[in-house]
Amino acid sequence: MAKITFMPDNITVEAAAGTSLLAAARMAGLALESPCDGIGTCGKCKARVTAGRETLTLTDDRHKLSAAEAADGFVLACQAAAGGDVTVETVSGTERNKTLKILSEGRSFSYDIVNYITKTFAGGRTTVLAGGAPIGAEDGDTAAFNYGLAVDIGTTTLVCALIDALTGEELATVSALNPQSLRAQDVLTRIKFASTPAGLQEMHSSISRQFRDMVSELCGKTGVERRFIYEAVYSGNTTMITLAAGVDPASLGKYPYTPRLRGGNHISAPEHGLDISPFGLIYLPPVVSAYVGPDITSGILAVRLHEKKGTTLFIDIGTNGEMAIAKSGSLSATSTAAGPAFEGMNITHGMRADAGAIEYFAVREDGETELRTIGGVKPVGICGSGLFDIVGELARVGVIGASGRFAPPRPGSGPDGLPAALAGRVTVREGKPAFLVADGVYLTQSDVRQVQLAKGAVRAGVEALLRSENVGYADVTAVQIAGSFGYHLQAKSLVNLALLPPEFADRIEFVGNTSKSGARAFLLNVPCRGEMEALVQNITCLELADQEGFDRLFVKSMSFT
Repeated sequence: MAKITFMPDNITVEAAAGTSLLAAARMAGLALESPCDGIGTCGKCKARVTAGRETLTLTDDRHKLSAAEAADGFVLACQAAAGGDVTVETVSGTERNKTLKILSEGRSFSYDIVNYITKTFAGGRTTVLAGGAPIGAEDGDTAAFNYGLAVDIGTTTLVCALIDALTGEELATVSALNPQSLRAQDVLTRIKFASTPAGLQEMHSSISRQFRDMVSELCGKTGVERRFIYEAVYSGNTTMITLAAGVDPASLGKYPYTPRLRGGNHISAPEHGLDISPFGLIYLPPVVSAYVGPDITSGILAVRLHEKKGTTLFIDIGTNGEMAIAKSGSLSATSTAAGPAFEGMNITHGMRADAGAIEYFAVREDGETELRTIGGVKPVGICGSGLFDIVGELARVGVIGASGRFAPPRPGSGPDGLPAALAGRVTVREGKPAFLVADGVYLTQSDVRQVQLAKGAVRAGVEALLRSENVGYADVTAVQIAGSFGYHLQAKSLVNLALLPPEFADRIEFVGNTSKSGARAFLLNVPCRGEMEALVQNITCLELADQEGFDRLFVKSMSFT
């Protein structure tokens, strides 16, 4: 047996010799990030061995660790098997959540407060009603205490807001990393992982534990008792809602991709791991399709997309690229598998939006560069918004060509040469081209390819949606970019990447986390529920796989021109 101690949590577990450090961390209940689920391809489970390194058996982690990291004692936890006692330094989920930068605000609209949960006091008891029907009773007069939760369940991040249902005031908001992302990066891998009873149990229990912690934090901040929180609204893509409800997602991963949840209904909060009132309820907004979920329903509601005049394109840029178009009140929607690159995953020096992540990058006319990191500290990696800026700017100035290949590092001027300041930063890493972004932080050729695949998927979805509605670029009145990630982007980066055509440059607006602001509207205004439940029945869903020539469109959309 081997004793494996994890610092700074100071937790020790005993495991059989040959157990990987990642498996031991999971035995210890630590959320060590491993979105590839331990097969050694993502390189995110880096941990520093401070004692007992000589007892480890290491497999091939060289392609994910720099020489400096290896010399400093780092290993990939999934590729390091303990043969004896070991001490390891990791980053705990609690510490990660303290520094993550997650947007919680989004555009909304004016509406009256019409509660689903109401209370009446008589005979020394307060009756709690849901939609006019009694669901529980409390001793004394508690009619003044009525709270709810607006919850945005993102593939990568979670946002939970505590709302006073009587006044509509948002009392506090907390956010965290979605713990499911530590085991599976994107929607498709999460569906596969959770298609077994054990996998589903892990996915559901991990997010339930996180919600329990978030509710505790909200109650601690506000003094609200959790027993007075009666309703929560879950907003997220179809897979995230399915997993949060503890429902087998297997049907979402195979043709004809039929969701088992259609939304527009309540489920029991206690039965689904949400620790609020003992008779609390969770409202699930209506689902459009297997890959166009309640986050888009909430977004449509929040920006009143169905009421827009002219033609408006609404895009939630993230791992699951969902989008909708409103043309004179008629709505169509689709989704593309953008993948985890936009969140910094599958990128050599990619990381979450955490301290030290490059979030802004620009190239000046003289070829010198400017950058900004989260927290204003030394750059240690690249988050999603920084990745967009870096690739977009390098494509704009010619360091990256239309095909996605790095230009030869030839100083000069004009189309055949680069400013000396830039040319000197085009280098070779492990035999392949790379660009030195900051000291110790590189963008590699494979990173550019990952961005191409992700942005190509979104651009192809946009083009297919426009074609299906016979809409030209000039016909689009506005382009609304939603999502926590999308809010931190620059319009020029979207155009430089050719994720959107240049004709859209002056029509792009960022509307923030509309999944959460829409969830709040659902919570506070019951008529919104009926309105959107009826609306989704009339939204046309475009299945991209069925579109003739979509494969060619996707390849074309990968170009940076």
